[in-house]
Amino acid sequence: LFFFSVFNRKTGEPPLINGWIPYLGKALIFRKDAFKFLLDQQKKLGDIFTVHIAGRYITFIMDPFLYVYVIRNSKQLEFYEFADKMASKTFDYPALSNGKFPDLKENLHRIYQYLQGKPLDIISDHMMKNLQDIFEWKCSQATDWETEKMYKFCCSVMFEASFVTLYGRVPAADGHKVISEIRDKFIKFDASFPYLAANIPIELLGATKKVRKELIHHFLLQNMTKWLGGSKVVQARQDIFEKYELLGDYDKAAHHFAFLWASVGNTIPATFWAMYYLLRHPEALAAVRDEIDHLLQSTGQKRVPTYNIHLTREQLDNLVYLESALNESLRMCSSSMNIRISQEDFVLKLEGNQEIGLRKGDWIALYPQILHMDPEVYEDPKEYKFDRYIENGKKKTTFYKAGRKLKYFLMPFGSGISMCPGRFLAMNEMKMFIFILLAHFDVELVENKAVRLDNSRMGLGILLPDVDIAFRYKLRS
Repeated sequence: LFFFSVFNRKTGEPPLINGWIPYLGKALIFRKDAFKFLLDQQKKLGDIFTVHIAGRYITFIMDPFLYVYVIRNSKQLEFYEFADKMASKTFDYPALSNGKFPDLKENLHRIYQYLQGKPLDIISDHMMKNLQDIFEWKCSQATDWETEKMYKFCCSVMFEASFVTLYGRVPAADGHKVISEIRDKFIKFDASFPYLAANIPIELLGATKKVRKELIHHFLLQNMTKWLGGSKVVQARQDIFEKYELLGDYDKAAHHFAFLWASVGNTIPATFWAMYYLLRHPEALAAVRDEIDHLLQSTGQKRVPTYNIHLTREQLDNLVYLESALNESLRMCSSSMNIRISQEDFVLKLEGNQEIGLRKGDWIALYPQILHMDPEVYEDPKEYKFDRYIENGKKKTTFYKAGRKLKYFLMPFGSGISMCPGRFLAMNEMKMFIFILLAHFDVELVENKAVRLDNSRMGLGILLPDVDIAFRYKLRS
């Protein structure tokens, strides 16, 4: 049942889908299956329409050729204030945009230089070493088959490796235990993340408030100073926080916790899907493993767990089958909504003579999952094709729709000003995880059940699996 509320639309504004429930609008149907809902509306109304969702008016731009007009209009279509409000509520620190902390946002943004170029090589080297140490500690006894749950395994390895790489080692004798306790709390908090992002008060979410407080306490300065060998990016963030007297100890700790969530919240499920799809497709597994073995052979490096493998950025980048397989799993499991907020009443000019009227406070949304599953862009989009991003043995970067080349064809990390600053590190981490796993271990699925995407995080990044699945591994002979 639709009410197209035409009477209060101004000239040039897109058609509005209001829904019949006051305030909620189309929130329930959207939450149930955003992908299907948006495709249905596109068929009825074309590529641009506005949906009333929980008190907000969100204009969806469905045509990927129009994305560029939204992305380049960053002055009128802003992202930071929205992201700042959401993050400050979710992670319990004062909003950066409230005027008390001049230039803090810009100063923090500048630090992302430590996740690019030469500093990225350094942090990636540390991650590689830490991943190998954790794999060795966890798995080097596996001379016979060991069985584990795959999501739990990915979570355990990636969480600890990321934590140690960013924040340093916990020097206690039971360092692994301390980090796994933090991880267990993190998983509990993360389960409530979609509700917090949807603006549901934390008081209504059971033990989440208590768990969040405990997590933030781990990042108080007196605890962090005990950790050894942290990263430059975290040190630089600490140095900046110290310059702001109005930022309390708890607030600083909350910022560190938010940074941890940003580092692993999406990387862990993305690593799971990369591993799951490889194990489901033997030809993909064979091709990626062959590429890994070939690199080790050509660089004279050994395939034994006690031997530290070293990879340069160039070597990682040249693993075209590994990168393509990873991109393909990201295409299938990412569901981020790219949001911008109109700063004024204005007319957004699009290609040709198209234009749309926007009101101050309106949300504009791009939903790249529609693009990722478009059969015009990707043949058989529901099929996993590990070599989809390879052409003639090289990386394939040209994709077409209706005979026109697309500027944007894969968008798991957002777009423009809202693009994830840690995306290069995240890709490196996932490549290194798969590299070490396949270099050292025989791996296979134990269960034959299908794992599906859990849609409760639609619009928030990488979707989680709806169930965990057992796999087994042993040292390669």
